[in-house]
Amino acid sequence: MDQQIINIIAERIKQGEIGVIPTDTIYGIVCSAFNENSVEKLYKIRKRNKDKPMIILIGSVNDLKLFNINAIVKNWPEKTSIVFDCNDFEYLHRGKKSLAFRLPHNKDLIDILKISGPIVAPSANIEGAKPAENIKEAKSYFGDKIDFYLDVGTIKSKPSKIIYSNNEIIRE
Repeated sequence: MDQQIINIIAERIKQGEIGVIPTDTIYGIVCSAFNENSVEKLYKIRKRNKDKPMIILIGSVNDLKLFNINAIVKNWPEKTSIVFDCNDFEYLHRGKKSLAFRLPHNKDLIDILKISGPIVAPSANIEGAKPAENIKEAKSYFGDKIDFYLDVGTIKSKPSKIIYSNNEIIRE
């Protein structure tokens, strides 16, 4: 991906916009994890259960410190989200006192995250529907409620595996 596109997407996220972009697994509907208004808007647009936390994508393991999580993860498993205990950021953990993080292995996405900071990134679909495999499907779910779409063609993959920090599997 062109560096100019990476910069534009990252800046739009930092400014509070919501977009649909490719993640390292599937298309995600994303916004800044630190913009509470954008997070709440994303919940409404996606019709997500308000009690269900979202996965947060980070650009490095050091980003966990931004959430007051002091964990050592030497080798982050590919396409795996790890749940850590977290008492802060209730608007993100929704009363669950834990948050799921994923460190993507996609260089372009990492480059975006290094500029934008951590982002929430549930799959691009209305809750309960099939995740969008392309932008046409994403637009059928969200239309003009989304500020921007990044089209990289069709993505066919599974959502990430989710494990607790103690390696207990939540979702294969």
